[in-house]
Amino acid sequence: MLTIGIAGGTGSGKTTVARAVIDRLGADKVTFISQDNYYKDHPHLSMAEREKINYDHPLVFENELLIEHLKQLSEGQPAEAPVYDFTTHSRFPNKTITLAPCKIVVVEGLHVLSDEKLREMIDIKVFVDTDPDVRILRRVLRDIEERGRSIHSIHEQYLKTVKPMHEAFIEPSKKYADLIIPQGGENEVGIQLLSVLMEKHLVAKM
Repeated sequence: MLTIGIAGGTGSGKTTVARAVIDRLGADKVTFISQDNYYKDHPHLSMAEREKINYDHPLVFENELLIEHLKQLSEGQPAEAPVYDFTTHSRFPNKTITLAPCKIVVVEGLHVLSDEKLREMIDIKVFVDTDPDVRILRRVLRDIEERGRSIHSIHEQYLKTVKPMHEAFIEPSKKYADLIIPQGGENEVGIQLLSVLMEKHLVAKM
């Protein structure tokens, strides 16, 4: 199994890059995993308490479960990934996504390269690097349209957690990348290069 890790700041276009590569290689050949679904669950907390959690810190993810699922897939076994509801800051109860074992697994998320144990599971490490003003504009649109948030709450969160966590953890994780793709999904050359690299790497492992 070939595992690709795609990291980058919020709104960088890392999901777009992941989807573009999957489209080129064929969805039947690739298992896609979003680190977002591995946000830790806090059912014992109230909604008000959950809203105060720093969701941009690397420790907010249950990477132990993600790593366990990668091990299962590498052994040819399916895994059941949780499904996260951003409107309630909690996992959907009794709902999972079945991850089928494939020759290629793409893991995408903010802190895919921040965790040493997770990095050890990744064969090709990718960082999607996009200008800060573009990232924040994309985040504003996403949070309003998909997560029902207000401009005020987005502004407050950006200053309190998003920007500081990007500078403290996400940007430094770029040094672990094998490949850096500027401008995200708009970088056709970068996406093509990653696709070719994945295909060659996969052939070498066969």
